[in-house]
Amino acid sequence: MRKEINFIGMSKGAFALSALLVLFAAASLIRGVNWGIDFTGGTVAQIKFEQLSDIASLRQAFSAHSPVIQEFPGAKTFILKFSQSEEITNASIAEKLKAEYPDNPSEIERFEMVGPVVGEFLKQAAIYAFGGALLGIILYVALRFRGSIWGLAAVIAIIHDVIITFGILAALGISVDLIVVTSLLFIAGYSVNDTIVIYDRLRENLRKAQRQKTSSVFNSSITQTLSRTLITSLTTAVVVVALFIFGGEIIHSFSLSLLIGIIVGTYSSIFVASPLVYYKLEK
Repeated sequence: MRKEINFIGMSKGAFALSALLVLFAAASLIRGVNWGIDFTGGTVAQIKFEQLSDIASLRQAFSAHSPVIQEFPGAKTFILKFSQSEEITNASIAEKLKAEYPDNPSEIERFEMVGPVVGEFLKQAAIYAFGGALLGIILYVALRFRGSIWGLAAVIAIIHDVIITFGILAALGISVDLIVVTSLLFIAGYSVNDTIVIYDRLRENLRKAQRQKTSSVFNSSITQTLSRTLITSLTTAVVVVALFIFGGEIIHSFSLSLLIGIIVGTYSSIFVASPLVYYKLEK
């Protein structure tokens, strides 16, 4: 018989750890977020060279403008992102490339400008998308498990995961663009999926329990699903690490965000969402 782990007994310590992580994340967010040009406005240029070039020389060539540069591995293609304050035109980029790379012809495949109004609209759209996702999760989980506490606890865990992930990204100075926002929405979905697996086992065991303590039911349910939760998270994390290593700089922020979210989401499904339901049922 599998030994029961006292997760409920460890929950208060876990809550304290979560509080510290959320405070750290909040402090990082208050200090400032490195918003990408999707939200602040700016210019995006996609450049393709005829011959292989390196990102260091390109960064040196445009050092006066300090653009964010992303590389497509092996494709001889780079994306340059200039802030709204920089006066950049298609012609000025072409002239600079000709001067710096006379023996390596290049082509500007894409040139786009994002105004501050569009950036503000995208920021609001991201907030609405996340808010709508949370509302949908509350309704779905509450209806499925016939109680609002189940949906509320799941959403608290999701908010916990997203705030901590977002705060760590802010602390690391990672540029937050629409790709990062997409990863945060993915984290929300991944976290609630883990939580629902545990909830299903809890509901099943609570129905069967007669004189068994509620804390024992919760501990045994989480223990029974622990191997599934850890194996799923580990295999997903391995894929994300591979993306981070081999996917190139262009998806580093996306894969890093996912990796942090998977770790935090696995933790919250076990130590945040389920204990919150337990303490409510015990009142």
